[in-house]
Formats: sequence, C-alpha cells, structure tokens
Amino acid sequence: MPYIKADQRNRIIIDKKVFIDEINNAGELNYTISMIIKNYFEKAEKGNYQAINDIIGALEGVKLEFTRRITNEYENKKIKENGDMYE
Repeated sequence: MPYIKADQRNRIIIDKKVFIDEINNAGELNYTISMIIKNYFEKAEKGNYQAINDIIGALEGVKLEFTRRITNEYENKKIKENGDMYE
C-alpha cells in the first residue's frame, strides 16, 4: 500500500471528517469511489491506458490492504469465537 506523507494527505482531503461522515451506505460509498475515479481519469488524457492501469492498480491495492488489515483480523476473531472449520 503506498502510504503518503501527512502534508500530501492534507492537500488531497479538504475536510476528511465531514467527507467521511457523509458516506452512510454501500451505494454512497460506491458513488464516492466512482466519482474520485472519474475525476482522476478525466484529468488524464482521455483514453490513456496509463490512467486506466493506475486506477485498476490503485483499486486492487486498496482491496488487498483492506483484506490484510480488516478482513483477516475479523476472520481470525471469528475462528477463535466459533472454531476453525479446517481443524
């Protein structure tokens, strides 16, 4: 996952708390992510393969990091609570 410095984060997110607090369901989350992607793509040269590749790579990286940090922790907790089905 490409972690960025705090000054870069502050430049990108105007008001993180308000922005995040306004996302209340999966549809709004999907829309927000889609608008970010649309904006990034439109700033690049239209039809630019590199922009498409950047977007797909970023989405895959986010998915993998979410799995590593959140999903795996959740699943390990549930294994402890309910028993491991592979044992």
